[in-house]
Amino acid sequence: MRTGLIAQKLGMTRIFDANGKHVPVTLLKVEGCQVVAVQTKEKNGYTALQLGAGAKKVKSCTKPERGHFAKAKVEPKVHVSEFRVSDDSVLEVGAELCVTHFVPGQFVDVSGVTLGKGFQGVMKRWNFAGLRATHGVSVSHRTPGSTGQRQSPGRVFKNKKMAGQMGNKNRTVPNLRVVAVYPEKGLIAVEGAVTGHKGSWVTVRDAIKKKLPKDAPKPAGLKSKATSESAPAEAAQA
Repeated sequence: MRTGLIAQKLGMTRIFDANGKHVPVTLLKVEGCQVVAVQTKEKNGYTALQLGAGAKKVKSCTKPERGHFAKAKVEPKVHVSEFRVSDDSVLEVGAELCVTHFVPGQFVDVSGVTLGKGFQGVMKRWNFAGLRATHGVSVSHRTPGSTGQRQSPGRVFKNKKMAGQMGNKNRTVPNLRVVAVYPEKGLIAVEGAVTGHKGSWVTVRDAIKKKLPKDAPKPAGLKSKATSESAPAEAAQA
């Protein structure tokens, strides 16, 4: 099991494939994604990598954050996330990952925070039909109606669909196909929509329900390897 990546959602566009078919894609920006800490079974009881992405000013960091990043000898990060990995996929602290970690054609699971829509009624939040427009109904057309029974049980059951906060929840969109990868720009183009608003942070990892392609780099796609592999190719073209 490999680690994932922390990316920033830039927005949606479209790409035309070799057959001229229009493919709607979401662009994800990966920049400065480094290993901040390593969790081991001996010390923590499980194996995982803690990644950080996005440059953050030192004055904006709390004192514990400064010590945490100073211990790893990496620049302060805006967003930090942890990924469970297998023992053969552990990386060194400070290693920087690249978009070549994913290959075109493979499937990924993208997790993020949905758009917050504030406090909403039951018609918008749960698609309730509402009450009748006429026949004695006045003022309360968009109300939920009855929410319980009489003396028995004499209460409203838990998890009853009612008005409340809508959106702003952690959600995962599974099985999104990677259409293209642009190492020179640090971009990943995935087919379809991704949770969150423009500029929000998302985590991208190998799809759980799909097989990992054989040409996927193991243990991970590191930036140092990507630059060293692209340099001879550029020299040959020159």
